[in-house]
Amino acid sequence: MECISIFDMLKIGVGPSSSHTLGPWRAAERWIKELKDSNKFDKVTSITVDLYGSLSLTGKGHATDYAVILGLYGADPERIPIDSLESIIATVKSTNTLLFNNEIPITFDPKADIVFNRKFLPFHANGMKFTAMIDGRRSSSTFYSIGGGFVVKEERKVSKKNCKIFENTFPYPIRLGTELLAYCKELDLPISSVVLENEKSIRDMETIDFELHRIWDTMLECMYTGCHTEGNLPGGLNVRRRAYDMYENLKGDLPYNNPKEWLETIRKTEVKFRQILKWVSCFALSVNEVNAALGRVVTAPTNGSAGVIPSVLMYYLVIENHDAGFEEIKKFLLVAGEIGSIFKKNATISAAMGGCQAEIGVSSSMAAAALCELMGGSPEQVLIAAEIAMEHHLGLTCDPIAGLVQIPCIERNAMGALKAINAAELALNTDPKNVKVPLDKVVQTMWETAKDMNTKYKETSEGGLAVGVHLSDC
Repeated sequence: MECISIFDMLKIGVGPSSSHTLGPWRAAERWIKELKDSNKFDKVTSITVDLYGSLSLTGKGHATDYAVILGLYGADPERIPIDSLESIIATVKSTNTLLFNNEIPITFDPKADIVFNRKFLPFHANGMKFTAMIDGRRSSSTFYSIGGGFVVKEERKVSKKNCKIFENTFPYPIRLGTELLAYCKELDLPISSVVLENEKSIRDMETIDFELHRIWDTMLECMYTGCHTEGNLPGGLNVRRRAYDMYENLKGDLPYNNPKEWLETIRKTEVKFRQILKWVSCFALSVNEVNAALGRVVTAPTNGSAGVIPSVLMYYLVIENHDAGFEEIKKFLLVAGEIGSIFKKNATISAAMGGCQAEIGVSSSMAAAALCELMGGSPEQVLIAAEIAMEHHLGLTCDPIAGLVQIPCIERNAMGALKAINAAELALNTDPKNVKVPLDKVVQTMWETAKDMNTKYKETSEGGLAVGVHLSDC
């Protein structure tokens, strides 16, 4: 069992895909570290990168080649200025030279040295191999992007290390929903408090608060950017940004100058009942339009589903509780992260392994649970909310048109957010004694569904809308 912190589930990165962009980016960073640790880095004279399976089939649409270049360049996805990405890529392409880890210039032609192999490696659908020429010999290392920006090697050495951390450090190890409820009952604490106790065992409270502030600030800035940016998304589908138009129709006249002032302004805006759904949809669309344009988002649990959690949290702050502050935001993120980790440990959060149920379904489940706790739900009701949200996403396929995280991905975030709110409301009105399907059962069912799902519906762009609609139709 892995030690999965909420900061593993909620990562800051660059869009459009956690599996296909952030994962390969982090894999390149890990490879560089391997080379440095073995004193081989300074001897590298050339580099090739092989992409396999889903990384190859939808890699162009997910900017996987860009991510590889940026990772090899040594850029930090959490902090690199977004407006510098295109210039770095353009320089590498025009000069056929890569400044390896921003240290050593190496001849590198992206068209020839990044190879898209359609075949799948047996360990995982998202495989990649980095090869360096060192002293006339090839030195290779293979990594797998397993969803949500997580990267592993086949031998899972890191997983073994994490297991040891989990057993020796976490006071309340959790794999199943039933175990989480048992701790809540034993300690007489809500889910967020149990999760916080685990986090406090591996980092101090000041760090936890700082990182949660950073995650929320990134989410808020992402929504702000999406609501204030118009035009079409890149990639060839000519998808018009809708969050801008929706926001223009919803906003009031109060002034603001930054994302935090913007939030307070929206709170003061009179929201009519029929506008609530529009606001939630606007928030969700704004995040995933930023994501589709290679903007900075928070994996929640993935980039493709990054809009659900912030939009549901905004719903709570804007509609349900105008007095809520950082403490409520903290509780929301703690609960959401824990629910996501249960899915990752027992099923998958990778669309390449489980279809979109593993992304939008999991994010909706995470958001529903978090909202339910903030609205006064018991630990049992929180897990009921998570179960309801996933139950109604089971079997959802991943079929992005042209391999872009745009159609139907962006709209699905709005739908997942609305389902999360509905699930939380249903759970709050449910007596746990009457529940027929526990969360652990729906997680198991989701994994069985994922294994039974045809590969062409798992982020390969070989089925569904991806073959039913072509670029020429757009």
